[in-house]
Amino acid sequence: LFDEPLSNLDAKLRVQMRSEIKQNHMRLGTTTVYVTHDQIEAMTMADRIVVMHDGIIEQIGSPLELYDRPANLFVAGFIGSPAMNMIAGKMEGNTFVAADGTRVELSNPPAGAAGKAVTLGVRPEHLHLDPAGLPAEILTVEPTGSETQVVARFAGQEIMGAFRERVTARPGESIRIRPEPTAVHLFDSQTGARLTA
Repeated sequence: LFDEPLSNLDAKLRVQMRSEIKQNHMRLGTTTVYVTHDQIEAMTMADRIVVMHDGIIEQIGSPLELYDRPANLFVAGFIGSPAMNMIAGKMEGNTFVAADGTRVELSNPPAGAAGKAVTLGVRPEHLHLDPAGLPAEILTVEPTGSETQVVARFAGQEIMGAFRERVTARPGESIRIRPEPTAVHLFDSQTGARLTA
């Protein structure tokens, strides 16, 4: 049983110790329970993750199951760094309509979602630069080398995009983005539960 063993280490030592603990776990073949508030530790070290909130189990699954199909808004916001973008709105047929009127066409919306108040979730890496996309006003540009993280105002809310392409636009300028239709998530705004397609 490990209870937040890396919380007091500096960033470089944390990465090294994560690797050593995982290697020892694989070598020994022993069941290990690892408690952490750091979702990167959970994602990189776990075979199975149990996400808890206020003493209640929200979801159990492999790291990629939780990342690709979060059961609710809490799990969606907790798993992933940078965090999933959440945009409030409603469904009109196959179209998500944000509070400011921005419309996002969905390829396969869940049955029974029409007319519901929903939250659209899209991970930063599932936003793409597209000249035919929807407008977003750049707030900050953060080049990290392998990707460029852009904070922008989209559909009346702040969102973050993580782009492999170089972004030459500056704060105050506009870019056009398109959410990847097969990678968006819909959640019931009242219950927070995932609406499955």
